[in-house]
Amino acid sequence: MSARARTILFLMAAAGLAVVLTLGLIDLPPMGDYRGPYGYAVTQVAVYERHATDVVNAINYDYRAFDTLGEEFILFASVLGVLLLFRPPSKEHQEQRQSRKGDSDEEDLPASDGLRVSTQAIMGMMIVFGVYIATHGQLTPGGGFQGGVILASTPILVYLAGDVQAFEKITGSALVKVAECGGAAGYGVVGILALLTGAHFLTNFLPLGTTGDLFSSGTIAVISVVVGVEVTGGFVQLMQVYLREIVASELQKGK
Repeated sequence: MSARARTILFLMAAAGLAVVLTLGLIDLPPMGDYRGPYGYAVTQVAVYERHATDVVNAINYDYRAFDTLGEEFILFASVLGVLLLFRPPSKEHQEQRQSRKGDSDEEDLPASDGLRVSTQAIMGMMIVFGVYIATHGQLTPGGGFQGGVILASTPILVYLAGDVQAFEKITGSALVKVAECGGAAGYGVVGILALLTGAHFLTNFLPLGTTGDLFSSGTIAVISVVVGVEVTGGFVQLMQVYLREIVASELQKGK
């Protein structure tokens, strides 16, 4: 396809998208105006029915848990697609790794002592905070998606500190791949276990516990954790492949 044909095709698609967006925006309610009764009804019953003080997570991981399962697998498929797109041929990949091993710029990026010390201190806090957000989503604002992003950001600090070897070891670990696959599968396993108890798929079948306690809300807390594991593994792999491309591009420019 010629450049002119691609441009025409793009302009036609962009015009169609603009029309759809314009029609969607015309009838938007004013900021803060809520037209549907669903939110008010769930707000009134969620704490009583699910023992979860964070109604948003009760909706995401219980009332509409099947929809959230689809969203999680969209993320899973997106990460898989990026990994496939950036995956080089095996021979080329080996040659690149061998050339990078002899390149001092990639093995030890320049970083000040202050940056190294500060990143080490921040890493511990980020890990604790990420675990807290992922495991307390049923009680406070947060949940698996938010906690997973925080945990996945931790290896970036290792990279910023200049230790590329440690970054590669962390992001290239088999545990990262297991986390992404296991977290996604864990969500489905929760739904299957509900079927085995005689309930509907993803129905909350665990004891709800005491409202306000960490082990309250039944499967909501479990799903939040497995989502956090999947999001952590997925985003860590994305950071690895993108940073590898940046380093490879810089090495090519240097040559």
